[in-house]
Amino acid sequence: MDFPDFDKNNYDSQWERFQNLLWYDKHLEMWLDISRIYFNDSDLKHLDEPFQHAFTALDLLEQGSTANKDENRQVGHYWLRSPSLSPTKEMADDIRAEIESIEQFGSDIIKGNIRSETGKPFTDVLWVGIGGSGLGPLLIINSLSETNKGLNFHFIDNIDAFGISNTLKELSPKLTTTLFITVSKSGGTPEPRIASQLVRSYVEKEGVNWPNQSIAITMKGSQLDLQASNENWLRRFDLPEWVGGRTSITGAVGLLPLSLIGRSGNEFLEGASKMDQLTRQRNILSNPAALLAASWFFAGNGKGKRDMVVLPYRDNLEVFSRYLQQLVMESLGKKLDRDNRIVNQGLSVFGNKGSTDQHAYVQQLRDGLDNFFATFIEVTEKNEDIPSDNGENPNDFLSGFLQGTREALSQGGKQSLTITMKRINEHSLGCLIALFERAVGLYGELINVNAYHQPGVEAGKLAAKDILVLQSSIEELISHDKYFSIEDIRISTNTKSSETIYWIMRHLSDGDKVFEVKGSWKEPNSLRFRRSPQINS
Repeated sequence: MDFPDFDKNNYDSQWERFQNLLWYDKHLEMWLDISRIYFNDSDLKHLDEPFQHAFTALDLLEQGSTANKDENRQVGHYWLRSPSLSPTKEMADDIRAEIESIEQFGSDIIKGNIRSETGKPFTDVLWVGIGGSGLGPLLIINSLSETNKGLNFHFIDNIDAFGISNTLKELSPKLTTTLFITVSKSGGTPEPRIASQLVRSYVEKEGVNWPNQSIAITMKGSQLDLQASNENWLRRFDLPEWVGGRTSITGAVGLLPLSLIGRSGNEFLEGASKMDQLTRQRNILSNPAALLAASWFFAGNGKGKRDMVVLPYRDNLEVFSRYLQQLVMESLGKKLDRDNRIVNQGLSVFGNKGSTDQHAYVQQLRDGLDNFFATFIEVTEKNEDIPSDNGENPNDFLSGFLQGTREALSQGGKQSLTITMKRINEHSLGCLIALFERAVGLYGELINVNAYHQPGVEAGKLAAKDILVLQSSIEELISHDKYFSIEDIRISTNTKSSETIYWIMRHLSDGDKVFEVKGSWKEPNSLRFRRSPQINS
C-alpha cells in the first residue's frame, strides 16, 4: 500500500495518509492513528523482514522459550490471560484456579462473607508494593474505582518514613477493618519487606491481629510465602516465577484490586487476550502493536532519539504515563544488545494529562526542542452527569483541546500518534495494557535488546547494599572517645570515595543515630565526627 509523506500544508495528502495508515477494530472499539509520525512507504517496507523475525521471537516466547537468560527463566505473562497457551496442562489449570480463587475472594469480601475480627466488613486496603507491584494496582484503582463501591485503597510504594507515617495516620480509625496486602515476588526485596515490617509493627501496637488481616502475593516457596503460611495469614496468592513485576498486572497483582473494587477480572483478562490475538498478525498494517513499535522506531531513528510524551485526555488515565515509564523504560533501557555490543538503547517516557497540558508544558512541545513525539489517548464516551453551562459542554471542550493540540504540534513540525477508545472499563484497559506490552516486545526485537531482563536495576540494588554495609562499618568505627575526619573514616574503612563518606555522615548526623559534628558542611575537610557521649558505642 502506497501512501504519501506527511505534509503539514497539504490537507488532501494528510487525509489520504490518514486513511491508509488508520487501524480500527470494531469489536474492541479502538482506533490507532500513526499518520503523523514521519516515515514513508519505503521505510515501512524496509522493516518488514525485521518484523518477521520479531513476530517469530514473540511466538517462541509464548511457547515457553527462555527469554530472561540472566535468571534462566521463561517470560509467561501472556499465559495469565490465555492459560491454554502455557507449556503444560498443570500450569494452565493452576492459572485458571488462581483466577477463580481471586474472583471468589473479592466477592466474599465485598459481600461481607469474610469479615474482620470485630465482625465488621472490611472497608479499606493498604497495599504495599514497589515498582510494577505498586504501579499496576494504582493504575487499576485510578482508572476503574467508583465512589462507594468496593474497598478504599491506600498505597505504600516507597520506604519514606514520612509517607508511611502519613498513610498509617490516615488509616488509624479504620485499622481493624483494613486488609494489609504485601506484594514481593521473592519476599526478600528490601523495600516491600521493610515497608511491610514497619506497617506490621505499627498496627500490632494498635491491637490488630496481623495474620488475620494480611494477604501475601508472592512466588510459591518464597521467604514471604513461607512466613505467610507458617503464620496462617488470611490468604496467599501466587506471583509466578515466570512473571516480571512490570508485566504482572494481568496476574494477582491486578486481579485482586479489581475484585476488591467490584470490577470484573475476567473482562480485564479477556480484553488483554483479544489484543494479544490481534497483535499476532504478521501484516504490519493490520497489527496495532507493530504499528506502535514502528512509530517508536521511526520517531526515534531506531535509537530512542525522541522521548515519548503520553497525553491522556481523561483524568482516570493520569497514572498511565507513570505505568508506561516502568514498562517501557525498564524493558528497553539497555547498555548492551543481544550480541553484547554497547548500544545504550532506550525510550524515555513522561506525561501528564489533557487539558492540563495546555497550561503546563505544551508551550515547549509546540515551539521548543524537537526531541519528542506525542502519544495522545482519547476516550470518546461522554459523561452527561455534568450538564452544559450556557451551551458550553466540557466533553466538547476536552475533545477540542485534544484536536487543537494535535494540529498545533503538526504545524510546528512535531510528530504524534493517537490512540482512541470508546470508553474506559475493564475490557478496554486490558486491551490498552496488552497493546503496549506487545509493542515493547516487538520494539525490543527491532533494536536487538532483551526486553525481559533488568541488569541496571540489579546494579543499583547491589550498589545500595554496598552503601549500607559501609554505613554499618562507619557506625561501628566511630566512638565517643575521639573525633574522626572524613579522611580518617575513609582510610579506616578502606573506602575509595570520600564523597560517599560525606553523604553517609550527613545522613547519620541528621537521623536517629546521634553523632556530634564539628566544622562546616560547606567545607567537608573541616568536618569532625564523634558519637555523642550519651550514646553507647
